Amino acid sequence: MKKDQLLSISPLDGRYAKECTEISSIFSEYNLIKSRLYVEISWFLHLSKEKKIKELPSLSSKDKSFLTNLVRDFTITEAMKVKKIESITKHDVKAVEYYIKDKLKKNKSLKKYSEFVHIFCTSEDINNLSYALMIKDGLALLLEQLKLIANDLDKKSIQYSNIAMISHTHGQPATPTTMGKEMRIFYKRIHQLITDVANVKIMGKFNGATGNYSSHIIAYPNIQWPKITEEFIASLGLKQNSHTTQIESHDYISQICNFLSHANSILLGFSQDMWGYISKGYFSQKNIKSEVGSSTMPHKINPINYENAEGNLGLSNSLLTFFSSKLVISRLQRDLSDSTVLRNIGVAFGYAIISYKNILVGQKKIILNREKIKNDLDECWEILAEPIQMIARKFNQKDPYELLKKHTRGKKLDKKSIEAIISELDIPIKEKAKLLKLKPCDYIGMSEILSKS
Repeated sequence: MKKDQLLSISPLDGRYAKECTEISSIFSEYNLIKSRLYVEISWFLHLSKEKKIKELPSLSSKDKSFLTNLVRDFTITEAMKVKKIESITKHDVKAVEYYIKDKLKKNKSLKKYSEFVHIFCTSEDINNLSYALMIKDGLALLLEQLKLIANDLDKKSIQYSNIAMISHTHGQPATPTTMGKEMRIFYKRIHQLITDVANVKIMGKFNGATGNYSSHIIAYPNIQWPKITEEFIASLGLKQNSHTTQIESHDYISQICNFLSHANSILLGFSQDMWGYISKGYFSQKNIKSEVGSSTMPHKINPINYENAEGNLGLSNSLLTFFSSKLVISRLQRDLSDSTVLRNIGVAFGYAIISYKNILVGQKKIILNREKIKNDLDECWEILAEPIQMIARKFNQKDPYELLKKHTRGKKLDKKSIEAIISELDIPIKEKAKLLKLKPCDYIGMSEILSKS
């Protein structure tokens, strides 16, 4: 850990900085400034291709390179120059505009066109596209981790497909399942959320101060501005939101937050289940000699990765759910309350990615305890009350539920107890023979098949 990380107020920049390197580089203040620079330069280049704008002619390859290099060569040192300008303007987007104009003063062929920098733009035109690009990149990182989790669950569901185990509903022994089928459930759920998130269209607007192309039409009334801006937004890999106020409506951000929050909640449940299975001894964890489980109890190997994931998933969700409800609301044509909120998108993504990485580490540490799982199942003969009851119902025996309830509710049964119950039933001998052969480990229905489907 670096010295300055010890002074950080957020664990994302301190304790967990190593795990957040990539996500921090996307949502940092530096990258936000660089994204604004990229959007401003891209718009300038886009307009230069429009033949009806004679005042900004087509640019030479040299001039295009000069402009694109401003983005390519934009360093932390250059970002500090923008921040210095902002300290005077007190406006972050205007500072980027002035920074570009300062650069153009040094270019003989481009300096005469400097007023086309930021032309027809409100600051929100630049900001919404910048955030959209950052969210797009951040989402790609989260999806990459979610896919790794899904792939691991897919693999384990097949690997454990024939591992019969006792289920627990309400914390009590219930109809057996297989470990693979329980893993498959989480795989299916996460796989669906990955698809849902990936299908969200990341939107952008570039239609001026109140979304009406007002200044555009005054300056160049014969240009099809909705088409021009749609092409520009598409060139950035985004989709145009055609009807907005001054701000992009953030509905797509709300969708992403809802889907991510849903995925996080599923993984939170998964982390708790894995904690439970480890607590029951169904999984042990690899003993890493250098690690300490407890400061006073040396025997312990705590399920810290699942616990860490649970806590950080909750933190991520608290922000995501707030973003989802907050960002879709704006007073009249614009208020600034979304601006400070948007700056925290990366925080929610950061807590999520820490959680995903911890789950993956936890999954690599677990070792299936087949003997413990088998022993627990073999001691639960009472769960056969369900299939015995169903066969009795099939042959219309009177009140089979009450009969089984009398013999089994709240009791611990063994094989002989179950055999005695079966012997009392008024059902065909063939059916009795079938039930007498049934063991708890056999009563898994289609769970092995479901583990692989």
